[in-house]
Amino acid sequence: MIVTRSWLNEFIDLSNVSNEKLYETFNSIGLEVDSIKQIEIPEKVVVGKILSCEKHPDADKLNVCQIDVGSGTRQIVCGAANVVDAEYVAVATIGAVLPGDFEIKHAKLRGVESEGMVCASSELGLPDTGKGIMILDESIGELEIGRELGSYKRVADTIIELELTANRGDCLSVYGVARDLSAALELDLKPFEYKQAEKMKLGIAREAEIHTEGEMDADLLYKLATLENIDNNFLLQLRLAMVAVEAEGKLAKILAYATHTTGVILRAYESSAFTNGDNKVVVRLRVKEKGLMEVQGNDNVVSVAGVYQSEDTLANDDTKKLLFEASYINPDTLVEAVAETSFKTDDLYYKTSRGSNPDLEFGLRFLAYLMDSYSDINCYEGALNVNVDRENEKVMVDSDEISSIIGMDVETAKIVTILKKLDFDINIVSDHVLSVTVPLFRHDIKHIQDVSEEIVRIIGINNIEAKPFVFAEKLRLNDTIDRYKAKKSFKNRAVGTGFYENVSYVFSERALLDKYGFSTLEEELELANPIAEELNTLRSTILVNLLIAAKRNVSYSRKSIPLFEIGAIFGTKREQSEVISFIFSGQIEGENVRNAGKPALIDFASFTQKVGAVVGAFELVPCTYDNGLIHPYQSANIIVGGKVCGFLSKLHPTVQEAFDLPDTFIAELDFDALLPKHINATPISKFQGVYKDLSVVIDKSMNYYEAAKVLHALDLPMLKDIYPVDIYEDEKLGDKKSLTIRFFIQSMEKTLEDSDIETVMSDIMTALQNECSAELR
Repeated sequence: MIVTRSWLNEFIDLSNVSNEKLYETFNSIGLEVDSIKQIEIPEKVVVGKILSCEKHPDADKLNVCQIDVGSGTRQIVCGAANVVDAEYVAVATIGAVLPGDFEIKHAKLRGVESEGMVCASSELGLPDTGKGIMILDESIGELEIGRELGSYKRVADTIIELELTANRGDCLSVYGVARDLSAALELDLKPFEYKQAEKMKLGIAREAEIHTEGEMDADLLYKLATLENIDNNFLLQLRLAMVAVEAEGKLAKILAYATHTTGVILRAYESSAFTNGDNKVVVRLRVKEKGLMEVQGNDNVVSVAGVYQSEDTLANDDTKKLLFEASYINPDTLVEAVAETSFKTDDLYYKTSRGSNPDLEFGLRFLAYLMDSYSDINCYEGALNVNVDRENEKVMVDSDEISSIIGMDVETAKIVTILKKLDFDINIVSDHVLSVTVPLFRHDIKHIQDVSEEIVRIIGINNIEAKPFVFAEKLRLNDTIDRYKAKKSFKNRAVGTGFYENVSYVFSERALLDKYGFSTLEEELELANPIAEELNTLRSTILVNLLIAAKRNVSYSRKSIPLFEIGAIFGTKREQSEVISFIFSGQIEGENVRNAGKPALIDFASFTQKVGAVVGAFELVPCTYDNGLIHPYQSANIIVGGKVCGFLSKLHPTVQEAFDLPDTFIAELDFDALLPKHINATPISKFQGVYKDLSVVIDKSMNYYEAAKVLHALDLPMLKDIYPVDIYEDEKLGDKKSLTIRFFIQSMEKTLEDSDIETVMSDIMTALQNECSAELR
């Protein structure tokens, strides 16, 4: 970004600020100065007034001019074609030394005396403003004949080139840079106020209309005008040359100058591009997709807001009726949309994609000021506009936290002053808490750290006192930490029990999930670009991944394969949850002397104990899960805290055969159900308890779970624990079986007496007789 000192001075008073101070300030506030150049106009180059201009008697391309240079009239021979159009020019008088050590001396050109030189901009060390000599006007100040050109500050200017980071699109304008300087130098911005004189009373509604289709992403403002004559002044051309902005034509130069000054994206269209058969200008805005808005006229796309404009619709110096456009679109939305297209972008896209000025009225007001100054323009009353209902980002700012981040105490009032000068809106919540509303042109500000960076910039990094680093860890005990600690604890217990952790992708093969009866994603939510064909969907179980891992270990000749994994699974609508899954395949332990090199295979009881050693106590009840991995006879639901949270099963024989595995058991539990809950302490008895066994005969078809439900329903305060110790079947019992249950009985108030024990056991037996048709064995 290139600016000049005098250009900045139109928005902020820099009369008491030196170039050295400007250099330091820019670097301090993060607008790094790439170069700074003070233009020095050679001495004895003065303002001259051409009194007469005649053709050279011996040269067709030379003119003989009589020029008043203040100290007298000088005859100067000039070869520039545009000298015939000039009144005031820059004249290098005798004795002037121009760049390149070129000294002006008395000369005779084709026999005609010449006492000086009429200068082009490049001959004085200024940027090239085009072919021919400089034609001066009062845009640089009041022209005084004979006055040194170097005394005009707008000519002998300071050119400053700034290196901006990608997020600072707000400083891609003179006004934006001035705003930052205003905050840093504690100087007020000069307000720009201009009201265009009403020359035409005809309202725009009679001549033009606008229609929209879809949800708009861009703010657009249109003005319709007629144009007769257009011109540029010298300062406009000089400044555009100084900041290396190129534009073809007078209208294009004015638009470029207004955009560079205000930061508002401005375009001009031939009105004929929108004029229909009724001679009415009709602008149609259609949302092509989010972030891309087509501007249409007569069913043709004439531009895409913020991206490009068709060349055949560009207004030029000969256009008589034209449509001006000011636009703003959020750069994040625009860049993402354009990246997915093959659109050819124009020069203005750079500013739009970095973040332009959303104050469209300011841009058009400044443009109106320029057009009124340099053209004969008539604008229709009113405007066509589209406004997007945007919500500005809000950040809660605690001044104490700001001070902590920066490393020095910053008063709340100082923070408020800085942010207000940067156009942030402030609402004071309390003595040190502020609600900060971020302006649209600072789309990069989202967190208190971003606000802190703004404060640091304006205070100046060099003004912050160096202090030794102090690391004070903030209390971060929360649900995330609790979950992490629980997960780590489960992993440690699983490894301690003999399991190895498996790590796999959250993807799986859809065909396998379908084959074994697990849910899969809805078609419209499937992966667009899977990393591999066998990983073409999000998994709904980890067990399939564990089976594949177990098969791989079998191929490595592993005889005992205990694996576990904690990870995410997904429902049909991509809803995410977390499970812990186990698989144990093959031998229950390694071969050793104790088992004579022939260890037993894993069985249901052993697998249950190992899972319990990891996840803690749980109950087993008949299995209600339905998938192709579950064994029809050796499976169970896992109950934790009275709720079903998973299942445990032997692997179905057909699956075991398909994966070529030995005896294998699997389990999968909802991880959330296993997270440790807060448990209030309960009193324990100081009196001795007793264990009593009870053997009863029940129907073969009845399982322990049904008997346990009956016993748990009893209201017996002294009955503390119940569990089975033996199940016995024999031909002598016929269609009955023997069930032995062990009870732990204890009183909170006294030492048990025989009568207390007999009463509890009698109530137990009665319940079993009535509910389970049990008989005492």
